[in-house]
Amino acid sequence: MIDAILRAIGQGRTFLVASHAHPDGDAVGSTLGLVNCLRDLGREAVAFNLDNVPANFAFLPGAQSLLCRPEDLGRYDVGFVLDSGELSRAGSFLPLHCRQVISIDHHPCSERFGDINYVDEQACATGALVYRIIHAAGFPVSADVALCLYTAILSDTGSFRYSNANPEAFQIASSLVACGISPWYVAENLYESRPAEQLRLLSIVLETLAISPCGRFGSVCVTRDMLQSAGAKPEDTDGLINYPRSVRGVEVALCFRQTDDDRFKVSFRSKGKVDVGALARGLGGGGHHNAAGATVDGDIGQVKCQVFARLNELLPLS
Repeated sequence: MIDAILRAIGQGRTFLVASHAHPDGDAVGSTLGLVNCLRDLGREAVAFNLDNVPANFAFLPGAQSLLCRPEDLGRYDVGFVLDSGELSRAGSFLPLHCRQVISIDHHPCSERFGDINYVDEQACATGALVYRIIHAAGFPVSADVALCLYTAILSDTGSFRYSNANPEAFQIASSLVACGISPWYVAENLYESRPAEQLRLLSIVLETLAISPCGRFGSVCVTRDMLQSAGAKPEDTDGLINYPRSVRGVEVALCFRQTDDDRFKVSFRSKGKVDVGALARGLGGGGHHNAAGATVDGDIGQVKCQVFARLNELLPLS
């Protein structure tokens, strides 16, 4: 599969690199890592996402040149769609702009929507798959490329705390650090540069912390009114789910974030025993075994009732 991707790179001159909307660190890092690599090779490469780069990833090289409006796109020899189990998450219109589409992903149940599909569910991050391609080709790894891919892997492994922090994750990270990047520089930007609004939001959201009667799942809730009260943005909700997850005995954590009058995005995190990816797919969403999400219609009471009913079946009182 990598050989086919390298042939496409060798034959192409113009490239589009996109990832899923509401991008996380892996989506942003792998996108900009590949874009910077292609530019280093003298190719014309454009980064695209339906949403802007979150503020805590704006330090990555190339973040300011990312396009967000479909009307700004041209025609490209090759379009890469990264970290998107479904084409619709990145933009169903993307193939219209590309002669060839290549999907690179590590999500289970990933759609094979590309002309070439490089999917490995065992990879720690899509950034790791991009690194494999670069390494197999012998392409130079500049400091900019290394910084982006290191950030992708660091983010998706929860700073190497999650179960996907496999030996390859550490091997690649070591190679990227050897390229001259500073792990402290990345950590400072991701974890030590929070806007005050995010902490104000945290103080409000923690008031909603709830633990189930069985003690095995916990949740927090974020409404639009809370965001407005704190002066915060939706991206400031990143990481809030880790608070119920950190409670002793909790095996599944949830964060309910209001996106419309009667609509909530539900994020799930598992400590390993429960496949929240399957749970999310049952609600029309998707994701990994330990990290997933879905959008559920209804008011907060209705949404919680629907989701908690499914969890109570999986985690009964013991």
